[in-house]
Amino acid sequence: MIKITLPDGSVREFPEGATSMDVALSISEGLARNVLAAKVNGEVWDANRPIKNDATLQLLTWNDTEGKSTFWHSSAHLMAEALEALYPGTKFGIGPSIENGFYYDVDFGGKEFSQEDFKKIEDKMLELSKSKSEYVRKNISKKDAIEYFTKKGDEYKLDLLEGLSDGSITFYSQGNFVDLCRGPHIPNTGFIKAVKLLNVAGAYWRGDEKNKQLTRIYAITFPKQKELTEYLEFLEEAKRRDHRKLGKELELFAFSEKVGQGLPLWLPKGATLRDRLENFLKKAQIRSGYLPVVTPHIGSKELYLTSGHYEKYGADSFQPIKTPHEGEEFLLKPMNCPHHIEIYRTKPRSYKDLPIRLAEFGTVYRYEQSGELHGLTRVRGFTQDDAHIFCRPDQVKDEFKKVIDLVLYVFNALGFKNYTAQISLRDPENKSKYIGEDAQWDLAEAAIKEAAAEKGLNTVTELGEAAFYGPKLDFMVKDALGRQWQLGTIQVDYQLPERFKLEYIGSDNQKHRPVMIHRAPFGSMERFVAVLIEHCAGNFPLWLSPDQIAVLPISEKYADYASQIFSELEENDIRGFIDHRDEKIGRKIRDAEVKKIPFMLIMGEKEQEEGKIAVRKHGQGDLGTFSLSEFIDIFKKEVALELNKK
Repeated sequence: MIKITLPDGSVREFPEGATSMDVALSISEGLARNVLAAKVNGEVWDANRPIKNDATLQLLTWNDTEGKSTFWHSSAHLMAEALEALYPGTKFGIGPSIENGFYYDVDFGGKEFSQEDFKKIEDKMLELSKSKSEYVRKNISKKDAIEYFTKKGDEYKLDLLEGLSDGSITFYSQGNFVDLCRGPHIPNTGFIKAVKLLNVAGAYWRGDEKNKQLTRIYAITFPKQKELTEYLEFLEEAKRRDHRKLGKELELFAFSEKVGQGLPLWLPKGATLRDRLENFLKKAQIRSGYLPVVTPHIGSKELYLTSGHYEKYGADSFQPIKTPHEGEEFLLKPMNCPHHIEIYRTKPRSYKDLPIRLAEFGTVYRYEQSGELHGLTRVRGFTQDDAHIFCRPDQVKDEFKKVIDLVLYVFNALGFKNYTAQISLRDPENKSKYIGEDAQWDLAEAAIKEAAAEKGLNTVTELGEAAFYGPKLDFMVKDALGRQWQLGTIQVDYQLPERFKLEYIGSDNQKHRPVMIHRAPFGSMERFVAVLIEHCAGNFPLWLSPDQIAVLPISEKYADYASQIFSELEENDIRGFIDHRDEKIGRKIRDAEVKKIPFMLIMGEKEQEEGKIAVRKHGQGDLGTFSLSEFIDIFKKEVALELNKK
């Protein structure tokens, strides 16, 4: 007999070789019908895989992230089976689950394939799913695996096999399809009740542009048709909010092939929005004791060799810039921190000087493959709201807590209410990815955990997500559609001060090493603006809107009155424009609504005679007629409410 410990701490005994499904059946048949996979001793397994020793067990259903992931990976195999049936001779690369659904990289051998083929593949998948074919796991020798895929003529699976050691190779089969796969999988294809192919794109084998380009098919499946219907409605809403679409409509940013891929051009309205965001944070930083600095867009290669960034990220950076001087090389700045370190080093520091908080909106550059670029969320040049705090070890936790306050202030002002703080630690099983001593890492990780707990944050802990130089607190924000984005980040770093030999003179008159805290409440301006656009569907908070008001005279007769009103609004730091077009007022209002202008101020004969304005609010309609001073009061109260809301 073996002992199985369940999540509630209860222990049950089963014969050796019992499966997770056996355990589920012993609890209830209803539960067993919903089990997709199981976590055995922390590792996700097939629900029908025999358990031979005492183990902890968590049964996974559609409600679990690992359950969904297993469901979608199994669906990728089902799609491959359908493709093989419809397109004989098709070869397959990899087919993983992703955040929403899955994809498979496919080589059709020259056969034409497009979105017009989606329906027949969906129908074939549903036909195959009804057979309720079991996913069968089989251990296989490397020799037999090579023989199988050689006979099949699948060079992609043979390429994958080269990196696998004998004794660790498994095949999975369902119906007439066999694949090289480590699993796990759901019990059978019958769980898959709803299918939708979403997109098709090109993808180089192993992500290498020198290799053959395969066809990547994206799809999603669900255990119920109702869930697919809801998801497709979600996608439609996501399209409506797409920051690339709204960015163009609202004239915020653009891209130019001549300038280069992944290099955004901020248009006047977008630049205004950026300025407002930057000034908002700069004011908060000044109140918190930050000192502004400015650093160059390039740095000596030697700088990044010292910091360790070249070793870790050199392959993902742009190629070094060579000068006429032999051996002299520069890099486009991939990080701001080494420059800020050199500012710290410009003069001797005392313990009385610390903490020193240096802040910069610094633009950095990182090479991204063209296929990975996506609007403002994945670019090659972006601006970080970067700051680095140099402090004594005894100041780390308090400084960290102050940064948490700043991040939450930003989120509150911008309407991000749903967030989780992710404590990102190093992987204890793979310390080679990181630099520094264990004792320093322990201190840094403890400071983050304690600060988050004392601030009452809702936290999750993720191993292996730390930066190479230190652990961090990443703020995972959910937008209005429930999608999760990593925005603000705070990192504790004992390593870079060590690499650069930073010092301060302590109260004992001896030299000591400071600790660095890296922080960026926005993360990157580009990514933050993209998420903000989609979160509020382009309806920015009033204080942030590039155009806060549109002054709409009914005809040219009231142009002078409109100009007078507009001048007084400008004096009160209220931004906008006058619509002087020779159009009917209905058209002017519609156009202002489309541009998502928060307030429309309409004026005709009656308003001019009374010295008032008729006010409309975007999405709400007429608010009534007010004096200008009354409107300014309404406006300022709304801004104050936004910036102070909790």
